[in-house]
This record gives sequence, C-alpha cells and structure tokens, in this order.
Amino acid sequence: MVLKCVTIDDEPLARECIANYVREVEFLQLVGSGNNPVVLTQLLDEHEIDLIFLDIQMPVLSGIEFLKMTQNPPLVIITTAYPSYALEGFQLDVLDYLLKPITFTRFFKAVTKAKDYHQLLHPATAPNALPNNSDTDYFFIKCDNKYERIYFNDILYVQAMQNYVVIHTIHGKYMTLLYLKNVEEKLEHQDFIRVHKSYIVSVPKIEAIENHEVVIQSHRIPISRNHREEVIERVVNKRLWKK
Repeated sequence: MVLKCVTIDDEPLARECIANYVREVEFLQLVGSGNNPVVLTQLLDEHEIDLIFLDIQMPVLSGIEFLKMTQNPPLVIITTAYPSYALEGFQLDVLDYLLKPITFTRFFKAVTKAKDYHQLLHPATAPNALPNNSDTDYFFIKCDNKYERIYFNDILYVQAMQNYVVIHTIHGKYMTLLYLKNVEEKLEHQDFIRVHKSYIVSVPKIEAIENHEVVIQSHRIPISRNHREEVIERVVNKRLWKK
C-alpha cells in the first residue's frame, strides 16, 4: 500500500523538507506540492490523493479556512510553526499536528498513524478473509480530539448508547460516534457475539453465563431472550463437559 500525498506550504524550504522526508518512507509517494490551498484544490482534481501535509499561515487562503470550506478532504497532517492552532485543527478532524522545525522521527510517527488509519478505512483483506497478521489486529476510533488505537484482543465488550458506542477494554473505556450495527459489521470476522440489542461481547473474555447475564471480570452484561439460544450454542455447548 502506498499513500499518495501532497505538501502545501508557502515556504519553499518547508516544502523541500517534507519532500525529502517522503522520499525516505517507502509507503509514501509525493504527487504534488504548492504554496497555497488554491493550488491544492487543483491537485485534488487532478490526482487521487490520500494524505495532505498542510501549512496553516499562507497567503490567499489559510489552511484552517481551506479545511472549513472543504467537505470530506483526504487525511490531513498540519505543519506549522504556531502551536496555538492545534486545538482548532483537531476540531476539524486533522489526523496529526507537526510543529516546525519537524524532525524525521516525529514525521515518521505521524505518517505511520496515517497509514494505519488509511488501512482501517480501506481494508485490503478479501471478503470473508480472517485477519492473520499484525497489521490487522487493531483499528482506530476517534475520541474527542484524538484518534485512539484499539486492539481486538483488548476488547471486553461494546455497549450502544444512542448514536454513540462505548468500547470497554482491559485498559479502560472509549466513547466514539458510531452505531452498534456498524461496529458489529467490523467485528464480523473476529471472535465477538451479539448478546443483546445494545451489547456485543468478546467470546474469549466470557468467564461465566449466569441466568440471563454474561459475566466478564466485574461486568455483568444482559442477554436478551432473542439472543440467549445462540449465545448458549456458540459459547457453551461446543465446550460443555457432560456426564
């Protein structure tokens, strides 16, 4: 997988710095550059772009103004000398924020995050294929103003709350703006099961089934009447020792 990227900055040396860094990363390809967002709109029309390195303070149109007026832009990493813009940038769904002068170590960390998030949005696995390598054992979700990496093996259960879901893990809980149905589709080829209209649980994390509840650590998750038979069959019957 190669991310096609562009760098937009009114400082030639800053553009050259990003271009040099891009050449050092095998999964990046620079397809264009420009000194203001007007050029960026042309590049977006001419190329399939996955990632934008975008400066904030530029003539004609600022990077923030461009983001506010653009619907569904590619992944964006802000590059700027002004840390005060960080919060506003994250509110506009930028992926990361690089403060000039940019070191290669910090650059590589940001673009690796971009690669991981791009893989989440555009999974390369074939339909019905089971993930079988380290690149597919986790995903990202957006929590407030940052993107959180979640490992499938760390999930205890997922709880629906109106338009949000809360993902309970061994490390804590994470709330994100998703529907439980969408989460269930993403977990289809993982070892999870729907036990209630509002709950999906990790099968390996189930410690007991008591009456109409699943026990996972200190959590007790309800099993609905419609799902109980499937839960017992899949979780218990295949491993039940009988006399």
